[in-house]
Amino acid sequence: MLFKGGYLGRVLRVNLTDEKATIEEIAPQVYEQFLGGRGVAAFYYYNEIGANTDPLSPENKIFFFTGPLTGVRLPSTTKFNLATKSPQTGLYLCSNSGGNFGPHLKFAGFDGLIIEGRAKRPTFLYIRDGQVEFHSAEAFWEEETGRGTEIIKDTIGEKRASVMIAGRAAVRGADIACIMVDGRSAGRGGAGRVMASKNLKAVAVLGRGKIPLHRPEALAEFSREAMRKARDSRPVHTRFGTPQYTGVLNELGCYPSYNFRTSVFDGIETIKAEYMEKHYKVKNKACYSCPIGCAQICEVKEGPFKGFKSDPEYESIGSLGGQCGVADFGAIVAANNLCDEYGMDSMSAGTIIAYAMECYELGLFSRELIGRELPFGDGKAMVEMLRDMGEMRGFGAELARGFKYLAAKYPETVPYMMHCKWMPFAAYEPRGFFGIGLSYGTSSRGACHNVGGWTIRDELLTGEYDRFAVKGKGLLVKRIQDTRAYVDSLGICTVARSSMGFSDRPSGTVLEMVTGVDLTPQLMEIGERIYTLERLILAREGITRKDDYLPDRIMKEPLPEGPAKGKVLTREMYDEMLDEYYAARGWDRDGIPTRECLKQLALDSVVQSDGTGTVAAGVK
Repeated sequence: MLFKGGYLGRVLRVNLTDEKATIEEIAPQVYEQFLGGRGVAAFYYYNEIGANTDPLSPENKIFFFTGPLTGVRLPSTTKFNLATKSPQTGLYLCSNSGGNFGPHLKFAGFDGLIIEGRAKRPTFLYIRDGQVEFHSAEAFWEEETGRGTEIIKDTIGEKRASVMIAGRAAVRGADIACIMVDGRSAGRGGAGRVMASKNLKAVAVLGRGKIPLHRPEALAEFSREAMRKARDSRPVHTRFGTPQYTGVLNELGCYPSYNFRTSVFDGIETIKAEYMEKHYKVKNKACYSCPIGCAQICEVKEGPFKGFKSDPEYESIGSLGGQCGVADFGAIVAANNLCDEYGMDSMSAGTIIAYAMECYELGLFSRELIGRELPFGDGKAMVEMLRDMGEMRGFGAELARGFKYLAAKYPETVPYMMHCKWMPFAAYEPRGFFGIGLSYGTSSRGACHNVGGWTIRDELLTGEYDRFAVKGKGLLVKRIQDTRAYVDSLGICTVARSSMGFSDRPSGTVLEMVTGVDLTPQLMEIGERIYTLERLILAREGITRKDDYLPDRIMKEPLPEGPAKGKVLTREMYDEMLDEYYAARGWDRDGIPTRECLKQLALDSVVQSDGTGTVAAGVK
């Protein structure tokens, strides 16, 4: 299949050990099968990362890939995806980020970037218009992400460059460390820690090239209308961003609080979006080519956290607010700022601190061990604990290693760890709507509402599904997962996707305008192929049905209060959903894709069956 636009067909492979950069071509059939972004990154991971690869070894790699729409003048074409082995979970990790890095990587001449090996000294890379430079990062190796970004731009003499960077937490050994990208983040799973383990502080990129387009005139006309649709259909996103869901989820009894002991938060009035807007919001911020600007820049103007600025998302507010019992929005803004500057996943950080708060309350963790009092609701204590985690000092250094590490050292505390496959839960209560529990359990990267499937719209907002029903949830979660898999592979933000016709019933001709090939009718099948490939990876790494279950708190303890009072997602109920889900995917009862499934998705002819690290089929 011949693509006439959207793709550049080139990948930059950087070997840090030898300080060598080579350019590889990607065969068109790889794009045809996996589209781009998340799909192509998973394809490379399957073929190059063995099941027993140590996440922090030079043999682990980080695969960064854009999609065919990344950087194209359409709504929110900002996204790029990564795949690597996670130090937080020990498993396959996919993550994505906005900002300007993905577009500039394409403008510089590449669809993807592969980082391998380990540099002999702290290093940062500068990619500009097809050329790669290796620079020393020794002078600012432990610098925070904001200041580190400034130093890099000063060093290369280019303020317009996009920078993805690992923070102090990563270089000091935090397994929950993220990668910050122009103020956004590839947040979950510890990709920042992988970067730092390679002695790679950052990658800066600046491109001045153009992305080829099949029908540029038609695309320009389409783009004008799509931009209008995206802007006009998302006014609440512009006004509140994702924090718009804080009050709604609490009203429905689905807002996890106090380490998932309850699903309503008594301090909700001072952390929901309307309060944020009135007392803290300063301005909006948008990613590349975005007409919505959902990031809400907030500033603390008085009190003990005066001067802190950040743009807390719903998930950050949920983990650092309700989960920790903190009703002080100023503390949440400060905590989110520290997560960004240290380079830590705010979702993992908040949920892990909530676990530590409960263990402290129960007497499992002493004041002497923690280094301070750590009660629920104490915003100052939460912020100081985040400092300890970011600096990797004292007990904070242990929390920053994540649940897998903590379970090995403190096995008696495992019942209070809210996770699946060692990834901490997102800020949604599975006992309040059962589909999100299946999303957590079957997500390709451990507990996750994005990769796993954001069922909130179908179960809570539209009422299309009975939130406490079991039947049909397997089909629902599969459909949402497949949709998200292809959207992540296009290189666009999910918030704006409907303006271009991308849903579970994809429509329109924008892909043909860009690439010359209309893959729109195949998008859901491509999404299913990607998700199945990711499950093949997980199966190779030892994941089976037993790993798809949720913590006992969700499956045995009824909710004590609120609209979902008395609800519990029992193992029997969950098994019914899981059986339906596996059957819909063509996986066996252990959650392993069958030969017939692989044949139907044409995966049997695409991937290497042994997965021993051989060169990927179709890569020249």
